[in-house]
Amino acid sequence: MLALPLSAMRELRGRAISMIFQEPMTSLNPVLSIGRQLGEVLQRHERLSARAARGRAIELLDLVRIPEPARRVDDFAHNLSGGQRQRVMIAMAVACRPRLLIADEPTTALDVTIQAQILELLDSLRREFSMSLLLITHDLGLVGQWADRVAVMYAGRKVEEATTPRLFEHPAHPYSRGLLGTSLHLDRDLHYRTARLPEIRHGVDDAGEATFRLTEALPHRIPSPPPSDVPLLSLRGVRTHYQTPRGRLAAVDGVSLDIRRGQTVGLVGESGCGKSTLSKTILRLLEPTDGTIQLDGQDITHLDEDRLRPLRRHVQMIFQDPFGSLNPRHSIETILDSVLRVHGVGQRAERRARIAETLDHVGLPRQALARYPHEFSGGQRQRIGIARALILKPSLVICDEPVSALDVSIQAQILNLLVELKRDFGLSYLFISHDLSVVRYIADEVFVMHGGKFVEHGDHQGIWEAPRHDYTRTLIEAVPTRKAPVLAAA
Repeated sequence: MLALPLSAMRELRGRAISMIFQEPMTSLNPVLSIGRQLGEVLQRHERLSARAARGRAIELLDLVRIPEPARRVDDFAHNLSGGQRQRVMIAMAVACRPRLLIADEPTTALDVTIQAQILELLDSLRREFSMSLLLITHDLGLVGQWADRVAVMYAGRKVEEATTPRLFEHPAHPYSRGLLGTSLHLDRDLHYRTARLPEIRHGVDDAGEATFRLTEALPHRIPSPPPSDVPLLSLRGVRTHYQTPRGRLAAVDGVSLDIRRGQTVGLVGESGCGKSTLSKTILRLLEPTDGTIQLDGQDITHLDEDRLRPLRRHVQMIFQDPFGSLNPRHSIETILDSVLRVHGVGQRAERRARIAETLDHVGLPRQALARYPHEFSGGQRQRIGIARALILKPSLVICDEPVSALDVSIQAQILNLLVELKRDFGLSYLFISHDLSVVRYIADEVFVMHGGKFVEHGDHQGIWEAPRHDYTRTLIEAVPTRKAPVLAAA
């Protein structure tokens, strides 16, 4: 293939080899219907007419289990959920029945139930089309459940390759052992108050070669916060409704919770259940339709912006995608300084001292201040996002999927950092995630959200070991396991 001219490669791409990308929203054309985009592949490689291509596009949407395919074929990408967009990408990739399908992190941003559906779909298509699948992922649970063989890469090189059972039971390379040691899974009874996660620390030796070292999982004891008469955050009967062409939609439908000082509350649920709407309502970026929101005993439900602005510094947010939430045209110093200026913090010298102190806390060198977001790795950008949230010294931090886009070694570093910052500053967290194993480790109490309501809540241990609600059991059963897969017959 390396010697083929571009014209020959065009014939291979899409027909013999296809690819599914990590983020379907940026891979699909926003101004063309999904039917047009599927038809383009079929007209290019199968030489179908426009009418025949449309008919085949509807068949493909039905194949990947898009409901009402004849109607949805004219929808645009923004009309679909995340899981549906990924199904469209799969339909496009298998349209010409390729011999090899490359799936690059196909389920990273999806909740566990949709993730399981997508992987089951890929596996059924693999068997139906006698197709080979190259699954690229940082989720070792997916590898353990779905892969026949595993190749482990580090610094651009393959350091180990083995059958899945052999790799998980007897990893030969230190880096493979490190990945397995730092990864969280739901049946691993670890909690941040009793154990620090092991980490893989990356570096460069004198010859310019990439190096790494493993840190141990250290036991430690972080005491539970003392009981308090007044919760830091209290929600009672909160509802948030949207007006849609089909009527009013109750995105958040009468939820109540308390977060105490020094406590971490985990929030889990599938895409579209209302988690993000609830976080925006707490921040008063969306107006609640009903109910009350109290911050440290003060009712903020209907405060106007002038009275709300001084309180905003006490509740900050860490976003899922640090690159998308950082201004690419501003240096790190400008990004952090603007937060302080907006909230009227001190003179220039005082702001510079606060910025330097915050960088030290999140483990970034002070030389980073003059650099721009694109000059950092994903883990470093997330540390910048954490610095931006902490620089105002808040009491409550809302963490919206803060580690879902990071590989397991960087994920462990960020989780350990969040635990250290919580201990040092007495922070409270509302930790939103679709990764149940991460929530089991980081949360003191867990709320399960479904259809805009809380269907169950409990302490970090009991909810996993004895779930009461059917939906909670469905979420737990959808989590990929590390067991070796049952290989399909040849």
